[in-house]
Amino acid sequence: MLETWNLLLGGFATAGTPINLMWAFIGCAVGTAIGVLPGLGPAVTVAMLLPITSQVEPTASMIFFAGIYYGAMYGGSTTSILLNTPGETGTMVTALEGFKMAKSGRAGAALATSAIGSFVAGTIATILVTLFAPIVADYAVLLGPPEYALLMLLAFTTVSAVLGVSKVRGLTALFIGLAIGLVGIDQITGQARYTGGVSELVDGIEVVLVAVGLFAVGECLYTALYEGRNKPEANRLTRAHMTRAEWKRSWPAWLRGTALGFPFGTIPAGGTEIPTFLSYGVERKLSKHKEEFGTVGAIEGVAGPEAANNAAVTATLVPLLTLGIPTSVTAAILLSALQNYGINAGPQLFETSSTLVWALIASLYIGNVMLLVLNLPLVGLWVKLLKIPRPQLYAGILIFATVGVYGMRQSAFDLVLMLGFGLVGVVMRRYDFPTAPVIVGMILGPLAEAQMRNALSIGEGKWSVFVERPMSAVLLAIVVAVLVIPQLLKLRRRA
Repeated sequence: MLETWNLLLGGFATAGTPINLMWAFIGCAVGTAIGVLPGLGPAVTVAMLLPITSQVEPTASMIFFAGIYYGAMYGGSTTSILLNTPGETGTMVTALEGFKMAKSGRAGAALATSAIGSFVAGTIATILVTLFAPIVADYAVLLGPPEYALLMLLAFTTVSAVLGVSKVRGLTALFIGLAIGLVGIDQITGQARYTGGVSELVDGIEVVLVAVGLFAVGECLYTALYEGRNKPEANRLTRAHMTRAEWKRSWPAWLRGTALGFPFGTIPAGGTEIPTFLSYGVERKLSKHKEEFGTVGAIEGVAGPEAANNAAVTATLVPLLTLGIPTSVTAAILLSALQNYGINAGPQLFETSSTLVWALIASLYIGNVMLLVLNLPLVGLWVKLLKIPRPQLYAGILIFATVGVYGMRQSAFDLVLMLGFGLVGVVMRRYDFPTAPVIVGMILGPLAEAQMRNALSIGEGKWSVFVERPMSAVLLAIVVAVLVIPQLLKLRRRA
């Protein structure tokens, strides 16, 4: 413990140099801006900036990239709350209640609980990374394909159950996402499938493209079609801070979100999406203000998922640094940045590149404070977005969305797909189908399929492999409980 403390102090000494502080600040500022812009995620940004690794020394560039990574999570909540346009897939759940709060004049409170929750979760998660990185990684290694497959099945069932006005609609949206996720190269056989002979579909359909189409373009088209004549006064701002009651409702949600987010960040099971959806489901179940969910907006529905999101992002450093296993797209790009310097992430990294590792961990503490200082005073500025006339505002969103999607692969075909998914988003919203399960199904579908096939290979084709291992049996029992218990409770109430 004393040795860890000394190493961390050494990390602060390195991260606290003027040049490294400058890189941390630039990373946080760029990350926040990237999070705010729909379509441009941290993965795309870090990938575009990878060439700087040839000019900047390793510690500074890793601090810079890490700043972009968790800065994007702070920024992504801003457009989710104000415009119902998630800048990042991890902030989709924030849009569910945050946008409702903004429409009922509580945008300031939603942005404040998001920023403070991100800070609380990020700081607690960083402390846990500092103390338990090697221990947590040891346990994460014990999970095999059967456990991962059932973990994703649990995500599917919980997401479909808590979102939408009915489970049937939630499951329909999930299956649409699963179908989209299967387009492209089969991960096991390497064969192209469901492409219809269209060469652009061989690489699959980008998650960011679908998210931007369903959320950003869908929101713009829906507003133009159905709400164009509505007066924009619905989005009034009555105050830009949290009341005592909102503080009281937020802090337990922050802690629960952190507890859910951190373990998921350490395992390759879909990044920030699962813990944010699970957190939303937990808050919805535990809240004493259930009537606010989906109507005027419940603050717990913003506080919990935002904390889970940031805790999961910080926790991705555990397997990345200790095992060399990236658990998200951005973490994979960070790994390639390390490799550009000839540094191999893994158990030896703490010994061979101790200075870099501890400076990076120390920079997380510094970056969290920087982001809080950057975001809280700007709550009033972000809320001024609501005063922009709707035609100009949504035209701007469409321009950013188009530039973001086109910038990924410079493909005009992607723009046609984006518009197509925008129209699907309009239809889904018009008939009360939740859009979030589409993204979850798309991200986790191929992962779940690959893990299930690997598990069956291990079990020599026998499905009993999912109940023979203690951890997978427990997860299967939880899945069954999630599906069966609510139905039994309904029957009991009727009786």
